[in-house]
Amino acid sequence: MSPVHGDRHSGPTRRTLFTAGVGAALLAGCARGGAPGAPAAASSSSAAAAGGGLTPGAMTLFKDPAYNFNGLLALGASGAGAAEVGEVLTAVNAINGAGLTAQSYVKTFRSLGDRLVAAPPGAPADSQTRRFRALRAAQYYGQALFFVLGSNDPGSEEQLYRAGRAAWDIFCNLCEPAPVKANVPYGTTPLPVWFFRPDTSGTPRPTVILTNGSDGQNVDMWTYGVAAALERGWNALVYDGPGQGQLLFVDRVVFTPTWERVVTPLVDWLTARSDVNSSKIALTGLSMGGDLAPRAAAFETRIAALVAMPGCVEPWLGFPPEIRKILTPDEQQTNDIWNKEVVPELPPEAAAVLKKRFEPFSAAAMLQARQGKLFTDFYTPASRIQAMSITNVVGRIKAPTLVLDYEGEQFYPGQPRRLYDALTSPKDYLKLTAAQGAQLHCSPMAPQLHCEVVFDWLDKTLGS
Repeated sequence: MSPVHGDRHSGPTRRTLFTAGVGAALLAGCARGGAPGAPAAASSSSAAAAGGGLTPGAMTLFKDPAYNFNGLLALGASGAGAAEVGEVLTAVNAINGAGLTAQSYVKTFRSLGDRLVAAPPGAPADSQTRRFRALRAAQYYGQALFFVLGSNDPGSEEQLYRAGRAAWDIFCNLCEPAPVKANVPYGTTPLPVWFFRPDTSGTPRPTVILTNGSDGQNVDMWTYGVAAALERGWNALVYDGPGQGQLLFVDRVVFTPTWERVVTPLVDWLTARSDVNSSKIALTGLSMGGDLAPRAAAFETRIAALVAMPGCVEPWLGFPPEIRKILTPDEQQTNDIWNKEVVPELPPEAAAVLKKRFEPFSAAAMLQARQGKLFTDFYTPASRIQAMSITNVVGRIKAPTLVLDYEGEQFYPGQPRRLYDALTSPKDYLKLTAAQGAQLHCSPMAPQLHCEVVFDWLDKTLGS
């Protein structure tokens, strides 16, 4: 990366770039579970793809591509019981009727979550009704959580996370059997885990560790793995790592580039259990997890199979080049450029996106965002994101690996193929397409198809 010097002559150029379209590029790349921003080389095409093009007709819930992508994720979760088509479409209509803003989106989905955790109308709810109402509530709270920093109540972020987490825990407690809950040692802040089993027979089973992305919630792991695993006789482990869930929003522990230090304690915990076949432990990574999981597998040799969904080798490339150029080798120079030249000209919508995208990498940025402020230290979180690159360790991976790609991939274009090409282990590459209804990052409209592809490959690879 070429340094950008903070001379006064370079300022207007950066300002012009921001006012001319970086805000739109950032907004096009703002999606739950996605990369930190729009792709560098394809921001305009990705906006078109997310808003039209690859989402024609009824697939366009909102004209804004960021909100549309999130709405599609909610709608797609219906197949796993983690949303209801009528509830989502009614919420979409209400938001559009009120005028699409972060405030209307947050208010509508939060109210829907509140309604579902309350007693339903009519006869008293049985355990299955309460269970799946809680799961859907977790989904809708997650939808609201993603945009809350851009609303008029950013300080409610932790409260909103806790509401979604409480709904998730209600759902888990009502599962049969309920998942085993534990805290796995990790530094000074343990990792909360939920270990799902098909039954309590104690039979050793193949087990998948499900790794979330930079802003997904536990409910997304149900949609993208847990339900499919249980249906196939697998165990599934869901966890919050640094920069995710409880560790981020409550404990204020941000992402680490050494993800093997996160996964190895999970494997230790699993291999100590008699109901886990320790020779058949798979690891998947959804969204930015497609960078985290391969990093872990490069060092944790007990991983028997790896799936990157999609493959990612450099999360920093998920930001537009105008953002990346702010980062120089010098901390003071970088922050001077950010605070004196960029921030004064940054559109409010783009500022909201950057608050969201940077918070998993900086507790200070998160706390400032909750106060309605934009972070002042650009250098620290940007350097952390840059350090997430795995280009120099991919060759260490020994486990058979499936790399997924998506037609219209709007966050990591080209990176799945880069990961695949760099692998030296047994490997497969598969692109899901618009003809299958599985286009866009993580196939938001086709998570069932997504899981079929992943678990068919795992079954073939591990012989389970």
